[in-house]
Amino acid sequence: MKTRTASLPLLPVLMTLMVGAAVAKLPAPSDEAKAKAAEAAAKTAHNGKVDAYKLCLSMDKVAADYRTKAKAAGKEAKPAVETPACADPGAFVYSPPVAASAPAAAASAPAAAASKT
Repeated sequence: MKTRTASLPLLPVLMTLMVGAAVAKLPAPSDEAKAKAAEAAAKTAHNGKVDAYKLCLSMDKVAADYRTKAKAAGKEAKPAVETPACADPGAFVYSPPVAASAPAAAASAPAAAASKT
């Protein structure tokens, strides 16, 4: 039993070293992986806008219901505070950014070929 308790504090140290070695060996992400990550980030941002839109609609609905019920009960409801209208973000459409170096490289290739002949 003493050997088990003596090696137990070493376990986190060994696991940290193993994880560090695994992370150090990861290759750089490919252009395709970077494009997928950019699309995922854009989709996540759009989902946040959709969630904010739905929240805005539900808050407007609750406020209108509150005022209606307060008037029906004969209570005085404060006037609505002016807020921006709920903006519908629309459907998700992703257009990948065009690299600025790609058109420049494509334009210089024919010029270089023409100068060699």
